[in-house]
Amino acid sequence: MERHVSDKANLGSNVSMGFGVIICDDAVIGDDCILGHNVIIHPGSKIGKGTRIDDNTIIGKKPLSSPRSIFKPQAEMQPAVIGDYCQIGANVIIYAQCVLGDKNLVADMATIRENVTIGELNIIGRNVTIENYCEIGSRNKFETNCYITAYSKVEDYCFVAPCVATSNDNFMGRDAERFKHFKGVTIKTGGRLGVNSTVLPGKVISSDGMVAAGSVVTRDVPENTVVLGSPARLVGEVTEAQRLKNNLDK
Repeated sequence: MERHVSDKANLGSNVSMGFGVIICDDAVIGDDCILGHNVIIHPGSKIGKGTRIDDNTIIGKKPLSSPRSIFKPQAEMQPAVIGDYCQIGANVIIYAQCVLGDKNLVADMATIRENVTIGELNIIGRNVTIENYCEIGSRNKFETNCYITAYSKVEDYCFVAPCVATSNDNFMGRDAERFKHFKGVTIKTGGRLGVNSTVLPGKVISSDGMVAAGSVVTRDVPENTVVLGSPARLVGEVTEAQRLKNNLDK
């Protein structure tokens, strides 16, 4: 399987490439990058130095659009940008107009949609989906199979456990009224969501708020509180020892 590297691409020094790699026009690959087999780098995409991208991963893909889609893709989209020293797993798709900061880990089969910005030192786990128009801060953990809906904001030092689901549409795809109310979720600094919990549209998990496993969040979660149940109800406060301010060096 031969490689295709455009004459218009800009490759740094000591770039390692597997079989079947495709690097398109105007792509920029930093020094000391490692590209696995069948990696595709779309036109203009920028990959920082020391970044590893594993087999069958696609960087800079443009989104599809059904005739029934609510939001149409932009005619012109900026290329994807991946920071320095990132680790991108196998079978990952990172769309155009997506920006990742330095030292992020994106595990196998994750999807990061268009118009997403991501800070530094995040862990984005296996098969995680981050939908379009999301803003992600730094030092967050998104564990296996969690789903971050479009138009969401996650600040810093947040923890999202496996199989967490979030939503942005209270009308479940019916009634034109829904177009006025699309709103993702907000997880403020230090917020934590337990395994298999669900957060409904527009809800805010305040700083150091904690959602217990299996809960359904139908109201905002106040700062430093623990909620549990379906619907989630206040059951206590986050202990002093568990608060973010006392764990920043751990």
